[in-house]
Amino acid sequence: MLYKEIHIGKFIKEMVDENEISMDRICNFLNKDDKFIENIYQSRSIDTDLLLRWSKLLEYDFFRLYSSHLILYAPPSAVNKNQKKSDKIPYFRKNIYTQEIKDFIMKRILSGEMTYGEVIKEYSIPKSTLHRWLQKNNDTTNG
Repeated sequence: MLYKEIHIGKFIKEMVDENEISMDRICNFLNKDDKFIENIYQSRSIDTDLLLRWSKLLEYDFFRLYSSHLILYAPPSAVNKNQKKSDKIPYFRKNIYTQEIKDFIMKRILSGEMTYGEVIKEYSIPKSTLHRWLQKNNDTTNG
């Protein structure tokens, strides 16, 4: 599954190959040597500052892979409703479902891999949100 097991080095390598970016350009942009870059391709995780630089170079948001993983696979939190929100750290009230997440879920439903109920239970997606996605999908395929 795309978001369950994240091997960031493999994703980076795929994007480099897809965009046909030369090793020289990568080395110059990151100010690193060939061996360092090859080690990145083998790494399951990398420093966030380095990941940000890769995201800029490849014009792809690699952090989205991790937020998609959290949306799909993190257990629902038992948040204390009286807990004070920090003014120093941004707080997001809702899950942000990217188009990739929507497509992933829709594919699982439309292929028969999962039922509506299974999706709602497994990924904690509200029933109304799922139905809205399905309605939009029907609107685009029928019209």
